[in-house]
Order: sequence, then C-alpha cells, then structure tokens
Amino acid sequence: MINKNVPESIKLIVSITICLFAGFLGSFFTIPAIPTWYATLTKPSFAPPNWLFFPVWTTLFVMMGISLYLVWRRGLEGQQVKNALVIFAVQLILNVLWSAAFFGLRSPLSGLIEISILWISIAFTIMIFMKISRIAGLLLIPYIIWVSFAAILNFMIWRLNS
Repeated sequence: MINKNVPESIKLIVSITICLFAGFLGSFFTIPAIPTWYATLTKPSFAPPNWLFFPVWTTLFVMMGISLYLVWRRGLEGQQVKNALVIFAVQLILNVLWSAAFFGLRSPLSGLIEISILWISIAFTIMIFMKISRIAGLLLIPYIIWVSFAAILNFMIWRLNS
C-alpha cells in the first residue's frame, strides 16, 4: 500500500501543510476585509484585537495538522480511518467557507449559519478521531473552543449590526 511507503516525517509535514494551506486560503477573504469592512462594524466589548487572530489560528492549524497525522498514520487500509479523513476534509473546507461567508460576502448572518455547521462538523470530527487516537481527538478541543468563541462573537456582530 502507498500509505506504508510514505515516511512518518513526510506524513506529518503534509498534514500540517494541508491545514496551514486552508488557513492561507481563508486569508484571501479575511485580510482585505479587516481594514475596510470589518473595521466599520460595531463589535462587542469582548472582541479580541485583530493581531491576535493570526497567532491563534496558526497554532490551531498546526494542532489540527498533528491531529490529522495521528489518524493518517493508523493506515489507510481501514474504513474507519478513511471515513475520519473524509470528515476531517469536510470540516476543513467548512473552515475556509466561513471566511468566505463572513468576510468575503461581508455577511455576519451567512457567517453565523456557516459557523454553526462548522461547529457540528468539528464536534463530529473529534468524536471520530477519539475512536482512532485519543490524542488526535484531544488536539482538536482547543479548535472547537475557539470556534465556539468565534460563533458567539459572530452572533454578537450580527446582532449589533443588524
């Protein structure tokens, strides 16, 4: 099998790179909107400063990559791993789509709907990953916590600007 011929270090690098690439794609929607549209929005008092998002998301994407690696290294022969990787891919795509919905469309309501779907997909990913690797599942806990906070922030921005 091809999976057995890929060195573990390459699997780790590829896994982290895939996740960081998702963040890079999302930034195409986010970065141009920050100094323009996002700056004009009324935000709640608990909204973090803009500079905080990059290091937090970078850390989370690296942790997601390590989590992905821990599942991938279990082998692609089993259906459970294959299913877990598909579910992970779906939540990663949804992650990018939130940036497109909120920042790209400049729509807090679209972002709110999308982040709700994202949250469910992350919860599902955690459950599936925990069955394969407890550590892989635990590495996603900070991600769902941050997305929970982002969902509350998204809701408040929608409410304050509607």
